Amino acid sequence: MRIGLLTEGGYPYVGGEGGVWCDRLVRGLDRHEFDVYAFSTGQAQEDAGWLPLPPQVARVRTAPLWAAEEDGVVHGRRARRRFTEHYGELAAALCHAAEPGTAEKPGTAEADRFTNALHGLAELARDEGGLVAALRSEQAVRALERACRAPGARRTAREARVPDLLTVADHLERALRPLSLDWYEEDGLGAVDLCHAASGGIAVLPGLLARHFFGVPLLVTEYGVRLRTHYLTRPDASPAVRSLLAAFHGLLTAETYRAASYLVPGNAHARRWQERCGADRAKLRTIHPGLDATPFTRVGEDRPEGREKGAEREHAGPHTLVWIGRVEPAKDLVSLLHAFAEVRAAEPGTRLRIVGRPSGPEGEAYLGHCRALAAQLFPDEADGPHAVGRNPVTFEELGGPGAETTADVHAGGTVTVLSSVVEGFPVGLIEAMFCGRATVSTDVGAVVEVIGGTGLVVPPRNPRALAEACVSLLRDPERRARLGAAARARALELFSVEQNVVAFHALYLETVARTPVRRPVLDGAGDPQPFAAPAEAHVPGHWTGPTPRAVPTWAVETPEPVTETVR
Repeated sequence: MRIGLLTEGGYPYVGGEGGVWCDRLVRGLDRHEFDVYAFSTGQAQEDAGWLPLPPQVARVRTAPLWAAEEDGVVHGRRARRRFTEHYGELAAALCHAAEPGTAEKPGTAEADRFTNALHGLAELARDEGGLVAALRSEQAVRALERACRAPGARRTAREARVPDLLTVADHLERALRPLSLDWYEEDGLGAVDLCHAASGGIAVLPGLLARHFFGVPLLVTEYGVRLRTHYLTRPDASPAVRSLLAAFHGLLTAETYRAASYLVPGNAHARRWQERCGADRAKLRTIHPGLDATPFTRVGEDRPEGREKGAEREHAGPHTLVWIGRVEPAKDLVSLLHAFAEVRAAEPGTRLRIVGRPSGPEGEAYLGHCRALAAQLFPDEADGPHAVGRNPVTFEELGGPGAETTADVHAGGTVTVLSSVVEGFPVGLIEAMFCGRATVSTDVGAVVEVIGGTGLVVPPRNPRALAEACVSLLRDPERRARLGAAARARALELFSVEQNVVAFHALYLETVARTPVRRPVLDGAGDPQPFAAPAEAHVPGHWTGPTPRAVPTWAVETPEPVTETVR
């Protein structure tokens, strides 16, 4: 099978979002061939280079989302008229779409108008070129303004001023850049058997066009629902800008969910969001992300009592709480520090290790605030008048002394703590489970789904409940051992790389088997390649040939029968 893997800001680039699980998926499915179509998000990402690629990756084609060069084509009168028509229809769909946050779903008329406009702009780019320049032109801004001022437009759209129109037109130009690419040819995306988008949003556009031009089936994985992210961004923008951009991403998501053969949420939390955003429940197949359990095997299979007796590191011991993650306000380390003050009152020998790097400038400022709070709550302690004091809370980064790897950190701890107020799929929690650690977590995101009954869960922003749960585990080593063993067994069963690869392999086969054969694919000896033709293609009938273009019934002289007799 030949798979077109569509990514945005991730694989095959080093350090991109979702790059790790894509790499594991590609390496695990070595019986198939992959063509990677990747969008980069910045010059720094391109300079960092690619991950080492396995031999089953036959081709990689990339395009920058952060920059686009004009092809030098200047539209003539006819092409300008085509652009104005299609861009105007897209803008009209945005202005008439339902307000975001309401129970009203996008109407059929707006959805069809949006989809036809996307296809029309892509066909214009394929036939004439010059789409990038047209999207940046005054013509686009005027078309957007006419749509906002037209009768029936939403109130927020009618209130858009010139700066708002310029902001929205600039965002649409960036979002629609994939329509101008030369990927939509017979030897490009037209040659794959299946398009797999590793995320929602802009990364899906090439898959939608491959489906439109060539009938290639589309599979979409969302470990985090992009539409939810767009609803939470641009809080300082004007109501008109927020409304129009939310309408664009809402309509794009609706078209994605309609066109995809299957949607793959990574957890029940994402699945509920997809259903709320209009996804057909029959298309949903939950597949948890796959993590490599190998680095945690040594720690996970070590006996707890032996681990506690033999711990010799500076921070090791039976009374050590461990927190690992990105340092940012959403992780609510302030509540964790206040909870640790109560833990110290109940168990004076306990220490807390906070291991992680700050996330951007906001994370740097938050880390400084947390350091100051820890110094205020826990003055340095010394064993005697001539000893150097030490704070019971330490802030570290992976790779430093005593924190070489995540497994090393968990090996020196007793209980792993998660204190977030916002969380998607808690990868760090699964790593703790691989290590056989008992955990205390806040009830956010997919935490309960991941933990099951193998850890303690408390409400977010509740330091007292967090402290009580930690103290109960610190005082009960037998319970810690039972929970840790159950957590490791659950993680190996549900969240390993193997289960992820097997699930996607089965879904690939199911998707292709349900897709009518589009063309015969032969190998060098002239024999059909495996998976090139699904089983039903061997049954004679008009459905086994190429998918014909839709033709009005009045234009057909002799209507074809709905079914044919199988001889």
